[in-house]
Amino acid sequence: VQLQASGGGFVQAGGSLRLSCAASGTIASINAAGWYRQAPGNQRELVAAITSGGSTNYADSVKGRFTISRDNAKNTVYLQMNSLKPEDTAVYYCNITVVAGLYEFPYWGQGTQVTVSS
Repeated sequence: VQLQASGGGFVQAGGSLRLSCAASGTIASINAAGWYRQAPGNQRELVAAITSGGSTNYADSVKGRFTISRDNAKNTVYLQMNSLKPEDTAVYYCNITVVAGLYEFPYWGQGTQVTVSS
């Protein structure tokens, strides 16, 4: 199983980016998923999470600006980021719990850089 994250880049403050994280391999389905970020010198923090049923949870710093969603048919999770701020600059990582047969296990994507200029 592999997770491929994409969609990061360089954007000016106030702009938008959409991150994608696709799971591939021997997969029956995906379960809970989340997006995390880590800025230099900081610990990795949870940005947004979504359950298998579609319930969502957000860090206070991104509420109202970021939206997490999922496409179960494509085994893909998205993070729509609007009204970006310089403090959103970080490497963003996806984490998806993959169901394969009788087992489920969390996997991490490789990280995608988001840089927001002021």
